[in-house]
Amino acid sequence: MEEFQKYTVISADCHAGAEISTYRRYLEAEWHSEFDDWVNAFSDPWVSVDADPAEFTIGVASASSSANWDSGQRMRQLEDDGIVAEVIFPNTTPPFFPSGVFTAAAPSSRREYERRWAGLRAHNRWLAEFCSDVPGRRAGVAQVFLNDVDDAVAEVRWAKEAGLTGGILLPADSLVQLAPVYHASYDPLWAVCAELGMPVHRHASLPGDPTVEGDPAITAIGLIEGRFFTRRALAHLVFGGVFDRFPTLMFVLTEAGIEWVPAHLRELDAVYGSARMDGTLANTFAGAAANALRRRPSEYLATNCYLGASFMSAAEAPVSRQIGVDRVMWGSDYPHSEGTYPFSIQALQMAFGSMTYAETRSILTDTPATVYGFDRQALEHVADRVGPRVDAVHGAPMPVPRFPEESLSPAFSGAVATGRLPQS
Repeated sequence: MEEFQKYTVISADCHAGAEISTYRRYLEAEWHSEFDDWVNAFSDPWVSVDADPAEFTIGVASASSSANWDSGQRMRQLEDDGIVAEVIFPNTTPPFFPSGVFTAAAPSSRREYERRWAGLRAHNRWLAEFCSDVPGRRAGVAQVFLNDVDDAVAEVRWAKEAGLTGGILLPADSLVQLAPVYHASYDPLWAVCAELGMPVHRHASLPGDPTVEGDPAITAIGLIEGRFFTRRALAHLVFGGVFDRFPTLMFVLTEAGIEWVPAHLRELDAVYGSARMDGTLANTFAGAAANALRRRPSEYLATNCYLGASFMSAAEAPVSRQIGVDRVMWGSDYPHSEGTYPFSIQALQMAFGSMTYAETRSILTDTPATVYGFDRQALEHVADRVGPRVDAVHGAPMPVPRFPEESLSPAFSGAVATGRLPQS
């Protein structure tokens, strides 16, 4: 029998937010009148993309679920699902946003920035209070904009003091953006995050505007390109020399998969190697950046980067060995219906059934506890009560939900091919 009979499962990708009208309490009084007008007129166009009114609906539509803000309901459902702690990304729309944070482009004017910055700060203050409901079990991720670096730096310091141990979330990347993240103007932000041990995140997003009528490609392209815009920040920070200037900076890519990582690192290393050779085309375009780096691109992943591998599939899990299991974290994506709730224990078996105990514990517990500062010993006491048994995760295959009739989670999309039988 292993040292621990149950796994201490930390989900590195969950979502929450206040019911929209509640945000008024967390706004400065000067914004109340504008907020009243905004909230009475607001309608998130992305919700209509998925009009299913069920309790757990696809993507941002699940912002209508009370699981986002009902702390007791949330803890009961997570514990029933075998999860003892969570990293919380946003879900409901903050004040003055045109849509959810994973779809909205950056503010395009100072006035728009000031309104939406007030809205983000309101969400961050709600989130700090929400996390304090269950001390030690929620790592809230604060949101910042890149429009005003001084504002962002001040918010990082506030978030650290307020106990938001999840770090910060950068705004969604898209073709409509400010200076790219490799630009030196952001160095004060990276400096304060490195100083305070605050992880910096990019989370999968869906760039595009669903309010544009008559073009069904809008949301299709958003789905196709979302992971590209998330992933490209890795190359930006590496070739921009950010990790050389800030060696302790932690960067996390969440809900962007992991199967692409080994090939992408080989590509970055190849560019690096060729760019350092005089006379090559790569040297012409990338020689200055490559020669300034202290190490090969792939080496920075092993020291500065982590991957929040949401609803990891059976095919993805072994890839973590190529990347390094100490760089990978599992996430349930609660309460989104593409997440694993309420079948997370089955999803864990699908992903980790053939992996070792040490590998599994690293991904489920040790790595997220290190990145987000969770107290392992305190969480193990909770896991003794609600965690999945080690012998269940690595034991005889369990029946799994039918995809997509009973679950929309990609964790189960290949269940038949891997020999797991769907529920009858």
